[in-house]
Amino acid sequence: MNLDEFVSAHAPSEGGDSFELENSKLLDVALDGNVMAKAGSMVGYTGDISFERKSAGGLTGMLKKKATGEGDVMMQATGTGHLYLADQGKEVQILELDAGEELSVNGNDVLAFESSVNWDIKMLTSIAGASSGGLFNVFLEGPGHVAITTHGEPIVLQTPAKTDPNATVAWSGNVSPSSNRDINIKGLLGRSSGESYQLEFAGDDGFVIVQPFEEVGPGE
Repeated sequence: MNLDEFVSAHAPSEGGDSFELENSKLLDVALDGNVMAKAGSMVGYTGDISFERKSAGGLTGMLKKKATGEGDVMMQATGTGHLYLADQGKEVQILELDAGEELSVNGNDVLAFESSVNWDIKMLTSIAGASSGGLFNVFLEGPGHVAITTHGEPIVLQTPAKTDPNATVAWSGNVSPSSNRDINIKGLLGRSSGESYQLEFAGDDGFVIVQPFEEVGPGE
């Protein structure tokens, strides 16, 4: 195609929602005020928008940031215009939380959420010390839109369920994980893995979002 056709074919789509998919891997935020986004996820914007890094949890958040570097995972975008967000080519999933609905998301997998959503970064004390990549999660409470990212199309499991911690993206606020280790599988494989160490969600009427990919942190 010629240059004009290319520009036209890849121009942003017009829409009225605050959170819209430009394509499966790119989020378009129609901004008029402020929104929270994963630090470093901005790929472009139009209009007048400024950015400020944020930590959650007050003094606790500051201590987490100092100890782990995990506290400074979000930035606040303020202004008017269109903000385009993406994260390493991962698929973007848009969810709408009603008032009081809660979602816990792996810190690696939060992309953005509206300013009406309450949030905090919390340590998962039930699995402290686990090499899961999800030791610190972002807890979100509606109302408002939330965008998360997954490697490929996710599956949503109803609880009770057990999951590979490196494939676990998020879970509903009415369940929480504990650790479960399968010694037999560990012995069979000869190494520690998501198959030998699992997250166990024992509660009823909850759900867990799992991606078809094991996402590990540096050095794992």
